[in-house]
Amino acid sequence: MLKDIFMGLSQNQFLNNAAKKYGLKLGAQNVVAGTNIEETIQSIKELNAHGISCTVDNLGEFVYKKEEAIEAKEQILKVIEAIHDNKVDAHISLKPTQLGLDIDYEFCLNNLEEIVAKAATYDIFVNIDMEDHSHLQPSFDILDSLSETYDNVGTVIQAYFYRAQDDIKKYKNYRLRIVKGAYKEPEEYAYQDKKDIDANFIKLIEYHLLNGKFTSIATHDHRIINHVKKFVKKNNIPNDKFEFQMLYGFRKDMQLELAKEGYNFCTYVPFGKDWYGYFMRRLAERPQNLNLVVKQVFNKKTNTMIGLAAGAFVLGRLSKKKKRK
Repeated sequence: MLKDIFMGLSQNQFLNNAAKKYGLKLGAQNVVAGTNIEETIQSIKELNAHGISCTVDNLGEFVYKKEEAIEAKEQILKVIEAIHDNKVDAHISLKPTQLGLDIDYEFCLNNLEEIVAKAATYDIFVNIDMEDHSHLQPSFDILDSLSETYDNVGTVIQAYFYRAQDDIKKYKNYRLRIVKGAYKEPEEYAYQDKKDIDANFIKLIEYHLLNGKFTSIATHDHRIINHVKKFVKKNNIPNDKFEFQMLYGFRKDMQLELAKEGYNFCTYVPFGKDWYGYFMRRLAERPQNLNLVVKQVFNKKTNTMIGLAAGAFVLGRLSKKKKRK
């Protein structure tokens, strides 16, 4: 039920628009690196100082106007320039829907190609984030087109999809981020039970570690992390073949610990004003995420559910008051 609530909030356009107006007042600044490039670069520098690399996400998705998609593209190009100019250890993650996939396929492809081409000049990797099932195949098609010319592009495999085993075999020669999946998907496309998703997640990780180019293992689950540690040791897989990834603001101590242990570690660094949908999906993704962020995001005396519900309510009330003025 919690997942359904937060997924519903993440897709609520009214609350998303209100969140853009009122910034990070509800405490999401603890899991979002900032609202502008300068703040984000500073956050990256701080992580780099601990031996942690970063992948940068200019927040925003499900864009339906060309001018908004172009604006997002220009912002991402500026991020690439900033990464190069500041000589920080970071690469790009982006969502095709932010760049116009719901508007026109060729328009979106052209936007992504401009980004990937710019990143290639600086030897910066670009990761195409995967979204819900309706955008899955078009996103793979974009990857196929771009990889005909560029080798600095990769993507994400979501373990809850039935097709994930086939996809990981097809794209084994790509740098891949493997995740459990963060959207609410119908049963006809995806596993619904956590045990099934976790089992498939481990299968995908093991396959790509043994057969793939480079594996980004994106999880906060210490049990899976410990499993991977044992697996790579048993199979003599060198550290330069994989990395662990976690989200900015989540399990900070474990991020630092894994980096200190000598593992490659990458933090997913989101920034921008369009933070609300991202934040709600992180809370919906797994119940444990509530425990990971509640102390950082809400007042210690605030009950978790009350705090979250109040946050959504406050945004709605603020926006209504604004409309009355």
